[in-house]
Amino acid sequence: MSFQQGLSGLNAASKQLDVIGNNVSNSNTVGFKQARAQFADVFANSITGGGAPQIGIGTNLSTVAQQFTQGNITATNNSLDIAINGNGFFRMSSNGAITYSRNGQFQLDRDGFIVDSANKRLTGYAADSSGNILSGASVDLQIATADIQPIATTEIEGTINLDSRNDPMPAVPAFDPANPTTYNNSTAVTVYDSLGNSHTLQNFFRKTAANTWNVYTTVDGVSTPALPATTAVMTFTGTGVSPTIVPALPSVTFTPLNTATPAVANGAANVTTTIDYSTSTQFGSNFSINSLSQDGFTSGRLSGFNTSSNGTLVGRYSNGQSRNLGQVVLSSFTNPNGLQSLGGNAWSDSASSGPALTGAPGSGLLGVLQSSAVEDSNVDLTAELVNMITAQRAYQANAQTIKTQDQVLQTLVNLR
Repeated sequence: MSFQQGLSGLNAASKQLDVIGNNVSNSNTVGFKQARAQFADVFANSITGGGAPQIGIGTNLSTVAQQFTQGNITATNNSLDIAINGNGFFRMSSNGAITYSRNGQFQLDRDGFIVDSANKRLTGYAADSSGNILSGASVDLQIATADIQPIATTEIEGTINLDSRNDPMPAVPAFDPANPTTYNNSTAVTVYDSLGNSHTLQNFFRKTAANTWNVYTTVDGVSTPALPATTAVMTFTGTGVSPTIVPALPSVTFTPLNTATPAVANGAANVTTTIDYSTSTQFGSNFSINSLSQDGFTSGRLSGFNTSSNGTLVGRYSNGQSRNLGQVVLSSFTNPNGLQSLGGNAWSDSASSGPALTGAPGSGLLGVLQSSAVEDSNVDLTAELVNMITAQRAYQANAQTIKTQDQVLQTLVNLR
């Protein structure tokens, strides 16, 4: 009798409606992957083993397969939100228990760890104090909030143009940084000592002969070296480029002082910085400063950070510097459908999925990351509603087969 076939069909249609309902209910769940019910027909074994035609005895649920297709990516206002564009899962840790997720809605806990809503920690590669990524074992990612250490200035690079039309200055009066009539031009740049205190370093240029310029230096208004010594002598040829500088790479050394009066040492180490003006020119045009830079900086506090496409967490500091804070890793699987769903947008690996293949985003087959964005559910509501209608009709049809078989049976019972 076909009661069994009809009953199995009712169960199958009911399970399909359950899967569709679960998909629809999670259509707004970030990182959710829709599922699809897959069925297989059922046949009874032949007693004789012969090849006589067999009529199936119904259907059963073969598996509920999740569809790991890419969901739409939506921008957010949270810099901690991260979306995966492509293959891979976030690797999450909860007291050493590892799970995997596509939900990139993260936040910082009180200890600076990046966590999800279930307080699971995002894992990745750590960074040392200099910002170098330590590839190797994955660790719980923690955002260091300590001030970035100041770096004393060791080099100044500048490109200027000295006006060749200027007349050489007379020997008297001698150079005096407080008297602008004793030099032709000057530059100023802020430099830093080992404690991050800023100081103003000025270079003065005094033309002493055709194509020859004396360079003098002061730091916070104090001549370094002491007058009448010069820092360097620049000599140009008729082309006005590639000056000969003596010494070739001049340097100045000064003791950092407090700004209080009387000035005393502020405790920082003596600063020695080289000055490179080798790319300067002497043309018949007005004095100009084309570039002027130095390599020191003061201390800075973390003001924010973002995530690059390869997972590197780049911190921005109040002193204008940036530094790597760590790197998010992704994990992929040979058979993602073999992952065991744990709920809460989490999966765990299994013998069917194979071991996790973990690496930096963008490497191998792993996708890339997008900061301040999340991956939407990949549920297609229109398709799911059509599937719901189809499953409902299948349920009605199977119920009708049971009703028809009941009518046939009733007819047999009524025979006399």
